[in-house]
Amino acid sequence: MEPVASPPRRPRISITYCTGCNWLLRAGWMAQELLQTFGEELAEVALIPGYGGIYEIRLDEELLWERKRDGGFPDAKEIKKRIRDRIDPERDLGHIDRVTGPAS
Repeated sequence: MEPVASPPRRPRISITYCTGCNWLLRAGWMAQELLQTFGEELAEVALIPGYGGIYEIRLDEELLWERKRDGGFPDAKEIKKRIRDRIDPERDLGHIDRVTGPAS
């Protein structure tokens, strides 16, 4: 009997948000956006309550976004690109990847 190959490990996203700042809805919205785009490619998206103005998004242990360091809150487009670039660089994100110019 041949050994069965285990499926590849899927990455984990964590979003740490400040409870005192009431950023749960923002974190939940971002989690929804990431699950909708990468649902089957991720092991989980975790929401982690914190304090002190924290808002961080991590892919496994890598810090992708930090509110204070990166100047505010990310839009979903930017985080999706950063995640894609790490887990599946060849993946097309559709309209997110389209370059748009000025209106004619």
